[in-house]
Amino acid sequence: MKKQLYFYVLMIVLFVAYNQFFQVPDERLNSIINILFASFLFLYIGYMAYLVLKKMKGGDKNEEA
Repeated sequence: MKKQLYFYVLMIVLFVAYNQFFQVPDERLNSIINILFASFLFLYIGYMAYLVLKKMKGGDKNEEA
């Protein structure tokens, strides 16, 4: 799980760095890039939550058996 958290923190740092230093001059294109970046971040946190729930469910089965 640590690898996923490190990758998520790296993606957040890249998102902040892009918005601070590397924005595209075209406002429409910049908005599209921000929306895609944020969507990926939300999708990835959903994936991490799925993994946590899967581990919790698997852990409960092992304790019952």
